[in-house]
Amino acid sequence: MPDQDKKVKTTEKSTDKKQQEITTRDYSDLKRLRCLLNVQSSKQQLPAINFNSAQNSMTKSEPAIRAGGHRARGQWHESTEAVELENFSINYKNERNFSKHPQHKLFQEIFTALVKNRLICREWVNRAPSIHFLRVLICLRLLMRDPCYQEILHGLGGIENLAQYMEIVASEYLGYGEEQHTVDKLVNMTYIFQKLAAVKDQREWVTTSGAHKTLVNLLGARDTNVLLGSLLALASLAESPECREKISELNIVENLLMILHEYDLLSKRLTAELLRLLCAEPQVKEQVKLYEGIPVLLSLLHSDHLKLLWSVVWILVQVCEDPETSVEIRIWGGIKQLLHILRGDRNFVSDRSSIGSLSSANAAGRIQQLHLSEDLSPREIQENTFSLQAACCAALTELVLNDTNAHQVVQENGVYTIAKLILPNKQKNAAKTNLLQCYAFRALRFLFSMERNRPLFKRVFPTDLFEIFIDIGHYVRDISAYEELVSKLNLLVEDELKQIAENIESINQNKAPSKYIGNYAILDHLGSGAFGYVYKVRKRSGQNLLAMKEVNLHNPAFGKDKKDRDSSVRNIVSELTIIKEQLYHPNVVRYYKTFLENDRLYIVMELIEGAPLGEHFSSLKEKHHHFTEDRLWKIFIQLCLALRYLHKEKRIVHRDLTPNNIMLGDKDKVTVTDFGLAKQKQENSKLTSVVGTILYSCVQHFSPRSPAPALAT
Repeated sequence: MPDQDKKVKTTEKSTDKKQQEITTRDYSDLKRLRCLLNVQSSKQQLPAINFNSAQNSMTKSEPAIRAGGHRARGQWHESTEAVELENFSINYKNERNFSKHPQHKLFQEIFTALVKNRLICREWVNRAPSIHFLRVLICLRLLMRDPCYQEILHGLGGIENLAQYMEIVASEYLGYGEEQHTVDKLVNMTYIFQKLAAVKDQREWVTTSGAHKTLVNLLGARDTNVLLGSLLALASLAESPECREKISELNIVENLLMILHEYDLLSKRLTAELLRLLCAEPQVKEQVKLYEGIPVLLSLLHSDHLKLLWSVVWILVQVCEDPETSVEIRIWGGIKQLLHILRGDRNFVSDRSSIGSLSSANAAGRIQQLHLSEDLSPREIQENTFSLQAACCAALTELVLNDTNAHQVVQENGVYTIAKLILPNKQKNAAKTNLLQCYAFRALRFLFSMERNRPLFKRVFPTDLFEIFIDIGHYVRDISAYEELVSKLNLLVEDELKQIAENIESINQNKAPSKYIGNYAILDHLGSGAFGYVYKVRKRSGQNLLAMKEVNLHNPAFGKDKKDRDSSVRNIVSELTIIKEQLYHPNVVRYYKTFLENDRLYIVMELIEGAPLGEHFSSLKEKHHHFTEDRLWKIFIQLCLALRYLHKEKRIVHRDLTPNNIMLGDKDKVTVTDFGLAKQKQENSKLTSVVGTILYSCVQHFSPRSPAPALAT
C-alpha cells in the first residue's frame, strides 16, 4: 500500500530527526534554570507578575496591577526564573524517566535546587508571588514522576515542608474561599502525595508528615479536581494497614457517604474504593452504621459500572459481619439486589483506568476529557463480571449467617441462582472461573448449614460430590477449602455435568409450575411434616404467593377405617372453617381455604417469610451460639400473646405446638402456624383426644396415674 509506506517513511524520518535534536541540543535552557534556582532568596528579585485573560492554560489570570501609579499597558513583567520554569514545564511535560536521560545530572541538580532553595526556603515561600510558587510545584510534580526523585525529596526534608504548605493552603481554601491559584496548587500537591503513596515503603513518609489529615479535610472541597486529587492520594495510602489505621482515626466516613450519595460517577468510584480499603478498620464500619450508610451503599447497586459495583459489594461484605447491619441490609432489599446482579441479565460497562493514570490526568487538567467508558473487549467485561459475581457470593455468604436472611435467599430462588455459577465454563478465563466456582460453592455450603435446605442440595449433587461438599464442614470461610470440590466437578465427563445442570434447573422456583392442585399452581416444595407436605403456590388468576399444606388422609392418626377417616376429616374441615373465619391476630397465621381432592386434604394459608424456631435452635447449636436473654423474652412474650388470644378469646386449642410450627420472621416476629389439628373447645366441655407430636406433648397424657388427659396445647 503506497500511502502506508509513505506514512512509515515519514515516521522514521521524524524519529531520526528527534534523536538528532537530542544529541545536538546544548540544553542551555536547563543550565539557565539551574543557575537561576541556585540564586539565594535574599539576592533574588521577585517583581510582581501581571497576567491577562489570555494566559497559558496551565495557570490562571491575575488582574493587572498598578506599578508606581502607572498601568503597564500591553507589557508582561515576569521574572526570568518564572519564564524558565514555565518553559521547563512545557518542554518536559511528556518526560517520565529523568534519571535515565542523557542530562540526568542536570535534571537532578535542578530538582535539588527547587527543593532546597525554593520549597523548603521559608523566606522565599513568604515573598514569592502565588503564580511563581505554582510553577515551582508544577516542575516538582513533573520531575517526581521519576521514582528516584521521590527519594531525593524525602532525603532533603521536602515532604514535611510540602505537607505544611498544603495544610496552610487547604485551610485558606476551605475557610475563606478560593484565592488566586489555590486550586491549581492543591491539585499539584495532592498529585505529589499520591505518587509518594503509590510506593509501599514511602507511605509512612506521608503519614509522618501529617499530610493525610489535610487530604481528609480536602474531601469537603468544592472543586472536583481538588476532591479527586485527595481521593486518589488517600486511596493509595489506604493500601497499607498502618496508614489505614491512621486515616480511620479521623472523621472521614460522613464525607465519604455524602460523596457516594451526591457526586459524579468518577468521584463515587474512587470514594467506594477508598471506603472498601478503610472498612478493614472496626471504627470505620461502626461509622458507616452510625451515619446510616447502608441505604446509600445499596442505592449504588443499581449502577452499571463494574468497578463501582465491585467496591460497593466488598464494602457490604465487611460491614455485614455486624448482625444488626446484616439485618438492615435485608430490610433495605440488599439480598434481592445482590441476587439480581448474580443472575447476569444486566449490561455492565467498565474501563481500564487506574489510580496512577487518573492521578496524572487530574494533575494535567485532562481528567474531564478522559474517556473513562471506553469499550472493553467482551472477554474483559466477562472477567470483570466474574470478579463482581464472586464478591456478591462473598456478601451472601456473610448475610446467610442470619437465619432469616438465609431463608430469604432461598425464597428468592437464590440457591438456583448461585448453583448455576458452579458449572464450569471452559471457554473463559480458567483462574477467574475457578475462583468464582469456589465462592459460589462456599455460599451454597453456608446455606446448606440451615437444616431445612438440605433436601434441596441432595437433589443437585451426585453422591460422591455431595460427600465432599458435606465433609468441608459448617461455616468454613477459607476459600481454599473449596478448591478440591471445584477440581472434582471440573473433571466430570460431559454427561455427568449435563445431569448436574438438569438437577440445578429442577430447583428453579421460577420454572413453569410442576402441577396444579385445584385452582393452585405448585411452585416449590417448602417442607414436610408428620401429616404431609407444604408447598409454595400461586392461584391461577393471581400473583400473590401462598402456602398450601397437603394432608394425607390415610395416615393412621385419622382413623383405622374409611368411616373413621371420613368422620375425622369432616371434623377437621369444620374446625378449620371456624378458625379461618375467626382468627385475626398479628402472631397467628391467616387461613384462606380448605378443600379435598384425591383422598388428600389441602389447607391454603398465608406464606410466612422466615424460618421455624426449630431451625434457629439447630443453626445456633452448630455455630456454638445461643439466644440472648432479650431475644428469648421477645419471642416468649409474642408466643404468650398468641396463645392467650387463642385460648381465652377464641377458645381454640392448637394441639400440635412445636418449634417447627412457630415461625420467626423479620425482627423475630413470631407467627404460630399449622392449625391442622386445632380444635375449638365448647363451653363446659373437655378435650380428651391425644394428638400432636409426642415429643412435645404433655407428660400427663402418658402418665398411668393420671385420671384424665390434660388439656392439649
